[in-house]
Amino acid sequence: MLYHITVFSRLSTIIPKGCVFLIKMDCGSSSSSSGWEEELEAVAAFVVLDEEENKTKTREWVHAINKKRETLGEFHRLVPELKKDTKRYHMYFRMTMEEFDFLHELIKPDIYKQNTQFRRAVSTEERLAVCLRFLATGNSFRSIGFNYRLGFSTVREIVKEVCDAIWNRLGPIVMPPPTEEMWKNVAAKYKKMWHFLNCIGAIDGKHINIQCPINAGSTYYNYKGSHSVVLLALVDADYKFIAIDVGSYGRNSDGGIFSQSVIGQKLNNKTLNVPEPAPLTENGDPQPYVIVGDEAFPLKSYLLRPYSRNYLGDNEPNKIFNYRLSRARRVVENAFGILAARWRCFRGHLEVQPEFVDKIVLASCCLHNMLCADNAFEPDNESLQLPEAALLNLDPLRRNSTREAFQVREKFRDYFNSDAGSVVWQVERVRKGRIHS
Repeated sequence: MLYHITVFSRLSTIIPKGCVFLIKMDCGSSSSSSGWEEELEAVAAFVVLDEEENKTKTREWVHAINKKRETLGEFHRLVPELKKDTKRYHMYFRMTMEEFDFLHELIKPDIYKQNTQFRRAVSTEERLAVCLRFLATGNSFRSIGFNYRLGFSTVREIVKEVCDAIWNRLGPIVMPPPTEEMWKNVAAKYKKMWHFLNCIGAIDGKHINIQCPINAGSTYYNYKGSHSVVLLALVDADYKFIAIDVGSYGRNSDGGIFSQSVIGQKLNNKTLNVPEPAPLTENGDPQPYVIVGDEAFPLKSYLLRPYSRNYLGDNEPNKIFNYRLSRARRVVENAFGILAARWRCFRGHLEVQPEFVDKIVLASCCLHNMLCADNAFEPDNESLQLPEAALLNLDPLRRNSTREAFQVREKFRDYFNSDAGSVVWQVERVRKGRIHS
């Protein structure tokens, strides 16, 4: 028979008081009380339960370490000292104090939290600081939580909410819908800085590495052997993003993503306010405004790509066209490089789900445009003339390009090889590239 035994004071030297366990006793035996005690001692060696383990542990509302956030947290100890050194402040937040204050005032209504009787809310300045520090370092939420003395899940939610606020508030300011006047200004910059007429942007895709999403299989697995989402970006001559599309699967090609993107569809439908064609020379035929891309994109009347290997050989004019196009196209590569150098969360892989990745990328691109707006850019002519990407040995791709698209590319090729459109160093660079190839 099973008995439910509770230990009282008489056996407290054997078993802790209040310890509860089950013991099987033989009711038919004529055991004395001392026999009971001896049998209980034997069982107690195996079934004694620790009183502390049975006691229900109460969960703390705020961890004891985090209760000292306002005195020992990084934002309250280190940041005030950084404000005395503008250079180190910029290194820490990737922006000046004036830019931080502007951004804070802009998104403050969206990230404000009210104090409650249980705890004091994290201030809006600290919430912005946590998000910027995550973007600037790429450290884990746990690492930042230790530094700022915040809960790990709290850091995660802060980053998500602040990124949303940056995109919603800052996005319309630094990445407005393009107008015809804006396109003309972009084309004028490309002509002045990169010697490419009628160019309204360079386009390319960047893989944002992530950990394999839950139940995703090979959906996000790309040709580089990692999981990613793709950022498709159209960039102006000043390395600023004109339009972006993020969230496509890593396994898709840049050309396929472009065709399905809002950017590609609006360009194809002529609903992006692109100006009417303009001549490349004073008395020449009007040519469409174009964007430039690499060999992954299809040839369109509004999208120029380099000549493939089948069209190169000893054809120097085609090679000069490839050089001139690649020289303008690498603006988008440089923009991606600046983005990853400033926001180092893109150096590794993001350990969040794709929906969260989209928020991080959108916010980072907005911040990139905001910070580029204040930086005067002067091109380094020596570095810009280097032909690293000019004479690519491109494999021929089977694409259904229209005859009109080929004719547009030929018009630009002829212009770059004419006295009106050539630059003094292009032949030397192309021939030098051919010698080293």
